[in-house]
Order: sequence, then C-alpha cells, then structure tokens
Amino acid sequence: MSPPFLSSERLALELESTETVLARIAAMPPADQAEVSPHWLARLRASPKPSPWTHGFAIVERATGTVVGSCGFKGPPDADGVVEIAYALAPEHRGRGYAREAACALTDYALGAGGARCVRAHTRTDNAASVRVLVACGFTFLGEVVDPEDGLVQQWERMGG
Repeated sequence: MSPPFLSSERLALELESTETVLARIAAMPPADQAEVSPHWLARLRASPKPSPWTHGFAIVERATGTVVGSCGFKGPPDADGVVEIAYALAPEHRGRGYAREAACALTDYALGAGGARCVRAHTRTDNAASVRVLVACGFTFLGEVVDPEDGLVQQWERMGG
C-alpha cells in the first residue's frame, strides 16, 4: 500500500495500483464483478499510473491497518465540474460510520483540491444505509434516474461552496 492520499478521523484512504485494483476485482464474487463498469475498467487499464480520479482507494482503519472497504471516483470532473463518488465496505465492517467518513473525505477532496464544483452519488432505491451516509455528508436528494449501467437509482449531489 502507498502512503495515505486522504485521511479522516479513523481512516486512511490509500491510492491503489492498477494491479491491486484488478486483483481485488478478480477476487470478487461473479455477481459483484458483473456490476463493475466496463467503461471505468477500460480507463483503469489504460491509465499509465495511479490517479485519484481513476484508481480506487483502499479504506484502511488507521488503528489496526485493516482494509475495511474501498471507495473512489467514477472518473475526473466532467466539463461542468461534476464528479461521481462510489464506496463499499466489507459486510463485517458496516455500521461503524466508515462509509460516511470515506464518502465525506472523497467529497471534501473533490470540492477542494480536486477542483470539482459538484459531487454526485447514486444509490439503489432500497439502500437505506447509503442514504444515511449521503445525508450525513451533506448531499441533497435530486430524484430517481435511470443509470445506463445500474438501472433505477436515486441521484444525490453536493455543491461546492
């Protein structure tokens, strides 16, 4: 693992190498692998070096060094300054506020040093835990949209200051 790229009270977000990200995807159950965006995967493979906009971050509990999940951006900010975040925790580490810390750290980075003007997130309509994460990070619910890769999702956003 590399030194932390971002950190929060209890977490370090460590930028992962292409090889590490591909190995993590290969270790996923087939149903989870099927949800990985082919467009993002192509950008990942084409990236000459790890980038915060393309590669994911390992979510590491600082006190123990345990990797509790992963998070990242779905690409760099677009022409309008909009970027989308994603996050996932291992089931045994859920319910401890780690997703909130990671999502807030990504959002703060994007709207600060990252130069984005808006951060978006999509969540499935039945994912109440993710809704709580986004509300806690200051996101506003925009409505339901059909994502070309994920189907019907709730769209959330947080504007920069």
